[in-house]
Amino acid sequence: MGYVLVACSVWDGESEQVVPDAAVHVLADGTIGAVGPQAEVLAAAPGVPTLDLGGGVVMPGLVNMHVHLGLALPGKMAEAARQGGTVAQTLLMAGNADQTLLAGVTTIRCVGETGFIEMPLRDAITAGHLRGPRIFTAGHALCCTGGHGWDADAMEADGADGFRRATRLQLREGADLIKVCISGGIAGAHEAIDTPQMTDEEMAAVIATAHDWGRKVTAHAGPTNVVRRAVDLGLDCVEHGYELDADLCEEMATKGVAYCPTISVSRCEEFFRANGVSEWMIERALGAGPRHWESLQNAIEAGVEILMGTDLPPQAPYDGTTATVREMEFMAEAGMNPVAVLRSATSGAADWLGGGDVFGRLRPGLVADLLVLDADPTADVSALRTMHAVVQGGRVVRDDRSLLEQQDRP
Repeated sequence: MGYVLVACSVWDGESEQVVPDAAVHVLADGTIGAVGPQAEVLAAAPGVPTLDLGGGVVMPGLVNMHVHLGLALPGKMAEAARQGGTVAQTLLMAGNADQTLLAGVTTIRCVGETGFIEMPLRDAITAGHLRGPRIFTAGHALCCTGGHGWDADAMEADGADGFRRATRLQLREGADLIKVCISGGIAGAHEAIDTPQMTDEEMAAVIATAHDWGRKVTAHAGPTNVVRRAVDLGLDCVEHGYELDADLCEEMATKGVAYCPTISVSRCEEFFRANGVSEWMIERALGAGPRHWESLQNAIEAGVEILMGTDLPPQAPYDGTTATVREMEFMAEAGMNPVAVLRSATSGAADWLGGGDVFGRLRPGLVADLLVLDADPTADVSALRTMHAVVQGGRVVRDDRSLLEQQDRP
């Protein structure tokens, strides 16, 4: 039987605007039975308990495409991670997963974790033993010896055979995608953002192996010249892209290469200082900001598929909201229209992950991952600051105003 959310407007994850006077029928198995005009939904669900949202706006749960549940940036975070051991790291990641879900992020893409801890965490969440978002993961990121992330969450390899084996190790453990670090970045003390770190033969080995196994490949990358080489070899997605020029963005758009800008990481001084990040990294990150912003605008202008991801913990406090919502606001400020930003964090992200027929939309048969807001996000993504309820698979995990407490939980 489930329940029906009534007295609401609905944004389904794709449309240009919300549907007013709408309703959503959530079935007892946690999927969506019907969504649309309230009169039609109620007529199709006679006798099902209704929950009055008082004019709220319902939309799909968010998908954050660049997450490190065990994030340990240089400074106090890295020191704590090294001292805590596996048990402490596992508890940290489980706690971050829980808080991520409460922040309205119902699905995440992990792009570099340590010791494959996120694999059993993913299974425990799926089994209902722990609370957290649906997890897609790359396992360890892959880097050359001494390359980006070698001292954090990356697995070192060298040569085509070495990277081929490292790719297969991630696949053996259950990786849903593969991530490679093909240039330097802002968190590497002994590198520059534009330092090339993989040969064409190494990149080709990773991409071909992953594609043979039906997995996509995304790359931590900074400069245009390095990214272009990877794009020409068949790369599926670019992370950060601190220095992308307009011509490369045109090529990415033509070839269907997605871009996850993580624009927050080059303008989040407050977060860095609150977490004791090393001063040299703060200076490098903020210094990359203007060119990073230009890269995002180049991608928007070229029509590149853009995916929302924070790199910062999705739930981290940021300018009076969470890092996830602030990232989406930055994307809008850079020139994306609100609906495009919303799609980048719902249906578009779900499609990239191969899960568009499971989540990311409000459609009959898909899982009932949804948020309740006070305002219309298709008019202004800052409406996400008014989020007050989170539902995952039909189960209420956050209900600030007790509007959903009468439901018959599936």
